[in-house]
Amino acid sequence: MVATRFAPSPTGRLHLGHAYSAAMALKAARAAGGVMRLRIDDLDQGRSRPEHVEGIFEDLRWLGIGWDGEVLFESERSDEYASGLERLRERGLVYPCFCTRADIQEALAAPHGPGGAHYPGTCRGRPDDPARRAREAHSWRLDAGRALDVAGGLPTWREEGRLLRSGREDFDDVILARKDAPASYHLACVIDDAAQGVTLVVRGADLRASTPVQRLLQELLGLGEPDYLHHRLVTFEDGRRLAKRDLAPTLAAMREEGVDGRELAARLMDQSLPLGFRLTEPT
Repeated sequence: MVATRFAPSPTGRLHLGHAYSAAMALKAARAAGGVMRLRIDDLDQGRSRPEHVEGIFEDLRWLGIGWDGEVLFESERSDEYASGLERLRERGLVYPCFCTRADIQEALAAPHGPGGAHYPGTCRGRPDDPARRAREAHSWRLDAGRALDVAGGLPTWREEGRLLRSGREDFDDVILARKDAPASYHLACVIDDAAQGVTLVVRGADLRASTPVQRLLQELLGLGEPDYLHHRLVTFEDGRRLAKRDLAPTLAAMREEGVDGRELAARLMDQSLPLGFRLTEPT
C-alpha cells in the first residue's frame, strides 16, 4: 500500500507552499488507493510553539486535507533516535565533533560543494574521549567515507519511475545529533518514515539534495527504501521564495480574506495557483 506523509515544522503559520506540498502528498496517496500520514517536526523546541501545532491542524481542516492514523510528534521520539545513533556508533560509523561553526568556517582547506563548505574532517579519526564528551558540547557526525564502504558503494533511489544515482560529492560528514537536539533532520526523517510505513516521500525539490545521505542511512540502519517525488516550489510571480521569515501570506490570512480552503486545495492538486504565484524549479 502506498503511504505518503506531510511533515511540517510548528515554527510559524503555514503558507501556500505548505498547502501545495500537503495537497501533492494527499493526491499521490489517494491516486494509488493509499494513505497519508501526518508528522509534526517539532525537534527544535526553541522555535516550536503549541499554538502553531494547533494552527497546522486548523489549516489542514480548512483545506479539507485529512490524514490517516495518529499524528507523530518528533519531540516524543528521542529514545528511537538515540537507539538509531547508538547502532551507528557501535559500528564505528559516527564520531564526536567538538568544532564550532566558526572553527569550520576558518578551516581554509575546507572544500566547497553544491551545499557550501564541506566539513574538513577535523575531529574524524580522533580517539573517543568520554571524559571530554561529558564536559564539552559536541555533536555526532557521520563518517561518510567509512559509511559508504560499509554500505557497499553509492546509494541509488527511485524517483517518478527513474533510477537515480548519487555521486561522492553528495556526501559529507553530516551532523546526526547534538547535545541540544536528539537527532538531525536526516536521522529523524529516515527513522520516522520507516516507523510510519512511508513508501513514497513527497516533498519540495529543494530537499532533493538530502536524498543521497538519507538513502545511505536507510541502508546502514536496515530501513525500508521508499520512492521519492520532489515537486516544484511555490514562489511569488517574480521568483522569490515563500518563507515564514519573509512574512509570506499565511493560510490563516487567506482564510480571513474569505478564500475557500477546499477549492484552493483542489486547484493546488491541479497545479493551478492563485494570481501572484507560480511553480518554480529551484536553482
